[in-house]
Amino acid sequence: MRHTTLATIAMLSAFACASAQTVTLSRDEFRQIALEQSEDIKIQTNSIKQSELDKGIAFTSYLPKIDAMGMGVYMSDIEMSGMDMVMQGTYLAGITLTQPIYAGGKIIAGNRMAKIGQEIADEQLRKTRADVLADADNSYWTYIAVRQKVKMLGSIKSLIDTLYAQTGVAVEAGMATESDLLTISSKRSEIEYQMQKARNGADLCRLSLCYTAGLDPETEIIPTDTLITVSPRPMDGGDASLRPEIAMMEKQIEINRQQIKSARGDMLPMVGLTAGYTYFGNIKMEGTTMMPDGSSYNYSQEMKQGLGVAMLAVQIPICHWGEGRKKVKKAKLDLLNSQLALQKNTYLINIEIRQATQNLDDGCKMVDAAATAMSEADENLRVTRNRYQSSMATVSEMLDAQSQWQQSFSNLIEAQTQYKIYETSYLKATGRLE
Repeated sequence: MRHTTLATIAMLSAFACASAQTVTLSRDEFRQIALEQSEDIKIQTNSIKQSELDKGIAFTSYLPKIDAMGMGVYMSDIEMSGMDMVMQGTYLAGITLTQPIYAGGKIIAGNRMAKIGQEIADEQLRKTRADVLADADNSYWTYIAVRQKVKMLGSIKSLIDTLYAQTGVAVEAGMATESDLLTISSKRSEIEYQMQKARNGADLCRLSLCYTAGLDPETEIIPTDTLITVSPRPMDGGDASLRPEIAMMEKQIEINRQQIKSARGDMLPMVGLTAGYTYFGNIKMEGTTMMPDGSSYNYSQEMKQGLGVAMLAVQIPICHWGEGRKKVKKAKLDLLNSQLALQKNTYLINIEIRQATQNLDDGCKMVDAAATAMSEADENLRVTRNRYQSSMATVSEMLDAQSQWQQSFSNLIEAQTQYKIYETSYLKATGRLE
């Protein structure tokens, strides 16, 4: 199936470069193409990569930081007790290592939040996929519905045209009236109007599918899943816990708990180790000294040296005027809000699941009712046509029977395609649309 989908995508990419092409698509193929072309999917995929980077960034807090430093100095001479310190071209270079030992639990909390953030991004991608699939199904089945209506109206028009021609012959033979012919002509005009509306609707649906699939707007799309069968799905009522929205809110609660720990860490001591090595050179001491014989002697001495240092630092917060406690209280309120949001949305999602379940059940019943009405309309049209051909039924009765058949056929098309849309909505509402 995967190779077939990839071949289809490659084919569509080639067709997208040319106009007036024809492409056949199954529902599953269109789904896969919609996922491949969706900007929302691409954005969310990038968000997952960002969350992976955030996780890697957070992990570096456990590791020592190593920094290098270099500096050159040029300044005027400094006189010091009869000597001159010459710093024209003095240089310093050093390296420093800093290792946190204890940070009040903030590093651990930060890493846990980064990990949960990555899990939230995964759930968001699952939600985005479900949204794209639901939109794709809706577009696909709607397109099938309007195409079938166009086809059905075309069949009706052919029947009306035949009836018009037969009635025209009957008028010439004195077996029908001009009024009968006008009645049929009026009905034919009505069918043509309905056909034009249906064609316009089909073209709009086709453009929507072309946009979703990344095809040229002139491409003709032929859906292959036109035979709709309705098999009642076992409905277990669904479980809100399968929804990605619930999983994201539960993980948000975990993040808020870690934020409380991080806020508490601001009130705890911090311990860190720092080690470094610095080398400096090209510092000269110049001066003049008097010799015992009364003569003077000029001297110059260059200084260069390396220094190593290691420090263990402890930072203990003493008084920050309640800042830490306020941060903890604020974080606790954030936790409470996220718990309330979970409670509220779980209730709303359960209502959504119940509604989707009811819609699916109603949709199945509507298909059964529409199929029964279609069967009755078929029989009524057959009987009326025979009676009309035997001059036992009027033109109006014949047209009424055709109108009833047309409406029943239209209702059946709508019921079948609506059932497929309800089916997708049910899977999405229960968190099982994959």
